[in-house]
Amino acid sequence: MLPQIKNLISKAFLLGALFLVLSGGVMTAKPVRAQSTAEERAQLQSQLDEIEKQIAVYEQELSVTKTQKNTLANKIKQLKAQQSALRLQIQQTTLKITGLEKDLTKTKSSIAESIIKLEDLKTGVADLLRQINSSEQTLVATMLISNTLGEAYVEIKNYDMLTQGLGRLLTQTKEVKAQLEDKKVSYEDQQDDAKKLLAIKAAQQGQLVLTLSEQNDLLTETKGKESNYQTLLADQKKRAAEIRSRIYELYSMTTQITFGQALEIAKWASSLTSVRPAFLLAILTQESNLGKNVGTCNRMGDPPEKSWKVVMKPTRDQEPFKIITAELGLDIDTTPVSCPMRDKNGNQVGWGGAMGPAQFIPSTWMGWRGKVAALTGKATANPWDIRDAFLASALKLKSNGANDGGNGEWKAAMIYFSGSTNTRYRFYGDNVLATAKKYQADIDELD
Repeated sequence: MLPQIKNLISKAFLLGALFLVLSGGVMTAKPVRAQSTAEERAQLQSQLDEIEKQIAVYEQELSVTKTQKNTLANKIKQLKAQQSALRLQIQQTTLKITGLEKDLTKTKSSIAESIIKLEDLKTGVADLLRQINSSEQTLVATMLISNTLGEAYVEIKNYDMLTQGLGRLLTQTKEVKAQLEDKKVSYEDQQDDAKKLLAIKAAQQGQLVLTLSEQNDLLTETKGKESNYQTLLADQKKRAAEIRSRIYELYSMTTQITFGQALEIAKWASSLTSVRPAFLLAILTQESNLGKNVGTCNRMGDPPEKSWKVVMKPTRDQEPFKIITAELGLDIDTTPVSCPMRDKNGNQVGWGGAMGPAQFIPSTWMGWRGKVAALTGKATANPWDIRDAFLASALKLKSNGANDGGNGEWKAAMIYFSGSTNTRYRFYGDNVLATAKKYQADIDELD
């Protein structure tokens, strides 16, 4: 028996040594990768810093231009500065996405390594348990038949060494499991960041198209003459009727309402929350246009890959979505929700499933539906109903300080979009406030 035990112990130690080698191999490789990563990050940060400086120049130019006399030349200058700043912002966002894509690749690779290591550890634990079981039987037999304590002592020592080895393997297994879970959380966070940046880039590209269109329309209408521009400015004072009938489009709505109707709903929501109507309109405009994919999944006739079962995060949103649609008597398989964002290769980034004009994901809506229902007197709030959507948005924005105005609105917009005031996504907050300013001018003309 003794040679067998020694052989088993030798195997255990060889296995432990193998784990140490594997761990050491990973650790040895890390500095090389870390150095490469550090260099990449430094290069990327240098590019981002340079772009930031250029953006600041154009923003300063915009600030100066806005204080100058409203002439055609100044307006064109202002639009061109906006376009230059937007192009740089798009470039900036693209660089950030590139950096995140590299991080995602590395995190995914690290997860795969941890899974392999964990499987090896599980195999090692199972092997040691078999050895310990065999050693137990040998120890008992030795205790029963041995004539001396020396023989028993050897078997006890062997058994003790095996159990200690098992303890170390179990500790290592627990540590690797914890590391694996942390990596999975990190990967999901990185995916979420990438999704937000892709949405920001889409919004920036859309804004650039709008400024180019505005410039072209302006030059067409004025034929490049200052007198025509001043006439155009005068005509803008008479736009009240046009503003009242302007279509306020929300991609997720089945019907369209006029700006005047949207404004009345926003004022109603404001009366209950003190959130500025223009700001609320700006949030909903931004949300419904962001990525231009609102409500394009889970529709009748959509392929299986667009089903709510695929596009929604299973552990977070699928069960709430079942509850919401059931309570409202909606067909769960044909009620539109947002699609996930896609990267440049067409791969899904993050999750979709946002509902209605305000783009609440099901799990978030569950936290606000009761408050909406209490204020409206409804039995169940509906995220696809425009009044409920406006009110839910206003309540959420108020909870994040939007009723404080100014910087409070910017912070609330950022939190609405990303859950934080991370300046990586500041374009969203800046754009919402810019849109709110335009809406406020329209509202002032109506009043």
